[in-house]
Amino acid sequence: MEKTALVPEMEKAALVPDAEIKLLVLDIDGTIAGESNQVSPEVKEAIAAVRKRGVPVAIATGRMYQSAFRFYQDVGSNLPLIAYQGAYIKDPADEKLHWHQPVGAEIARELLAYFQELEISSEISINYYSNDQLYVRELTPGVRAYGNRTGVTPMTISDMHAFAAHSAPTKILALSEDPEALDRLFGEFRRRFTPDQLYLTKSHTNFLEALHPSVNKGVAVRYLAEEVLGITAAEVMAIGDNYNDLEMLEYAGLSVAMGNAPEAVKAKAHWIAPSVEAHGAAAAIAEFLL
Repeated sequence: MEKTALVPEMEKAALVPDAEIKLLVLDIDGTIAGESNQVSPEVKEAIAAVRKRGVPVAIATGRMYQSAFRFYQDVGSNLPLIAYQGAYIKDPADEKLHWHQPVGAEIARELLAYFQELEISSEISINYYSNDQLYVRELTPGVRAYGNRTGVTPMTISDMHAFAAHSAPTKILALSEDPEALDRLFGEFRRRFTPDQLYLTKSHTNFLEALHPSVNKGVAVRYLAEEVLGITAAEVMAIGDNYNDLEMLEYAGLSVAMGNAPEAVKAKAHWIAPSVEAHGAAAAIAEFLL
C-alpha cells in the first residue's frame, strides 16, 4: 500500500496532535467509499478499532440524509449525521433535527431562472433538494445514474418555480458530464453571487452545489465538536477528498486529505493518505489513532 506524507518521514512525529483525538469525522464519497459505492472491509475494520478505543466517529457528507444513512450505519456512528454539506444535521437515534438551513427563497428563484436557461441550451441538469427528497424536471441519463448511485428515487416536477414558492431547497445541484462546462458555470456564479448570498462548492468534477451562505462542513463539524461533544478543534481529526471538505480540514486539529484529492485540497491537509481505492482512510486511522 503506497502512501505519501506531506512532510518527510523524519518529521512525521511533528504531525501527531498535542491534544488527544476525541472525534473522527469522515467524508463518504472519495474518502470511505470509492467506485464500489461501499465501505471496504479494511476501512470498516479500522473504524471499528477506533470506536473500540472510545473515539466517536461522525459522518460529514454532501449527500442527502437518506442517502448517507447506510454509510452512517456501516461506520457505527452514534452522533448526529451531517448531510448536505452541513445544511442538515439530524440524529438518527431520536430523529432530532439539530440544524437545517435552506437556501433563501429569492436566491433560489434567481438560481432556478438561470438554470432553466442552461437546461434548455446545454447538457446541464438540475437537482432540487427539499425535505430530504430529490426533485428534477426530467429523468435524464445523468439523473438516473445519480439516483442509482445514491439510492434515491428522483421525483419529476414540471413547474419547479411554483414548487419552490412553498418548498425551500436545502441544496440545488447542477449536474453535467462536462466538467469544463461546470467550471465555467462556477466562475459565472462567483461573479453573480457574493459569499454572503450563496455557498458554492464542488464535491465531484460533475457536481456544482449551491447552498445557504452560512453552510459548510467546517461550521457543521465545529457545532458537533463544541456544542454537542464539548471538545475543541484540536481534538478533532477529519478526513476528506474534495473542495467541499476544505473548511472541515481547515477546522480540524488533525486533517487528512486522500491521495485522490485535488492538489488544492491536499495543500490544506496535515497528511496525505493513499487513495480511496487503496483504503487510504484505514491507513490514516492506523497512522494517527491506532
